[in-house]
Amino acid sequence: MNAGIVFLVLAYVMSQFYRAFLAVMAPALGVDIGAGPEDLAFASGMWFLVFAAMQIPVGEALDRIGPRITASVLFAIGGGGGAALFALASTPLHITLAMMLIGVGCSPVLMASYYIFARSYAPAVFATLAGVTLGIGTFGNIGSALPLTLAVEWFGWRGTMWVLTGVTLFIALMAAVFVRDPERVAVAQKGSVLDLLAMPVLWPILAMMAVNYISVAGLRGLWVGPYLDEVFAATPEVIGVVTLVMSFAMVAGNFVYGPMDRLIPSRKTIVLGGNLINLACVLLLILFAGHSVVVATVLLAMIGLTGATFVVIIAHAKTFFPEHLTGRGVTLLNLFGMGGTGLLQSLSGNIYGAVAPQSTAVVAYQWLFGFFALCLLAGCVAYVFSRDGKNIRS
Repeated sequence: MNAGIVFLVLAYVMSQFYRAFLAVMAPALGVDIGAGPEDLAFASGMWFLVFAAMQIPVGEALDRIGPRITASVLFAIGGGGGAALFALASTPLHITLAMMLIGVGCSPVLMASYYIFARSYAPAVFATLAGVTLGIGTFGNIGSALPLTLAVEWFGWRGTMWVLTGVTLFIALMAAVFVRDPERVAVAQKGSVLDLLAMPVLWPILAMMAVNYISVAGLRGLWVGPYLDEVFAATPEVIGVVTLVMSFAMVAGNFVYGPMDRLIPSRKTIVLGGNLINLACVLLLILFAGHSVVVATVLLAMIGLTGATFVVIIAHAKTFFPEHLTGRGVTLLNLFGMGGTGLLQSLSGNIYGAVAPQSTAVVAYQWLFGFFALCLLAGCVAYVFSRDGKNIRS
């Protein structure tokens, strides 16, 4: 089981890499195949939307056939196949199709780990294990920052993608060999994701889940590269360093929020407080959007640090799930998290495209960041009406 978890976590590292690497790839893709920021925003959004759409069948598969086959097969076909298609791309459409396929491949890996944690470990350590998994996985963001910048400069973006194809297929194979499925739950009652959606207690939590990741994913996953390039004329090396700093902050945030769940009785307080601080950082980024690279880096790092409430939101919702719907429950949360992010990321490209031709670069990005702030504010308002679940510590 432990070896299997290791390879599921490595698959999640690759998932984090794939959702963030377009920010660094953007300049090279623009030169070689004419993929502009709007094209890449759409491709990035489609990654999240496909990822989210897959959560319903993934949840069913986890409960019915287990995490081993679900994760390894999808990661090999979708992740490996999508990376290969990306390496062969010659138009922005090819990039979008590749990202959609990679989204399919990445869709089960984190939830497979969470399913095993929920079924095989004590409830008191779920958030800690989930947070550690997220923290380690976020090293994929680090790999998609300065290391990716150097790899693209040395080997070209196509050569880099072929290497990533091989790495993805190897991890999928090892997951198929080492992951072990938990014992199945034997229950008489049936159920589906519709039973979970019919629970009003989950609605405010789902609303928060839909927007909590947008500032982090939107900026680190795509916009930080074009923002630094267009506002400050930053070099690829500077962009690589800034994304690296933000990535390390995201790692730290994941390692902080998990243990915090065991120290603070109210998960609602943790989630709401973290997202309000994140909102304040986004508002400061709007105010100081054109100030300097240093100020932007500090604020981006703070957004990465405080925007890691994902795992505590899942722990909050999990207290209300029937045991036999655990797989469908965690994937429902992931559907809202990734689906909301994908939809909003796609809309962010439209907002930028509408404002940019008529304004300066600074004003265009202030509108973009304002959009992220409004999304976070709406989620926080809805989440105020949530009810704390029982925070089990034994």
